[in-house]
Amino acid sequence: MKEQEIIEKLKQDSEDFRKIHNEHHSLDGLLVEVDRKVYLTPEEEIERKKMQKQKLFLKDKMAEMIRDFRKFNPDI
Repeated sequence: MKEQEIIEKLKQDSEDFRKIHNEHHSLDGLLVEVDRKVYLTPEEEIERKKMQKQKLFLKDKMAEMIRDFRKFNPDI
């Protein structure tokens, strides 16, 4: 199974994965909006860094879930 197929399967079968994936996607959109600004206030810059860290954490969590899926479903 390719990674995108595993992601789709996990989104269907796992509420936790679906929530993490949706939050990651939402943060991605928020970061795009923030990055459109020419200038960020110090507070906005801090918030941007927090969003980036949270997005990376969620990406790592999804990658871990994908690895676990592959480990426990080697035949798929």
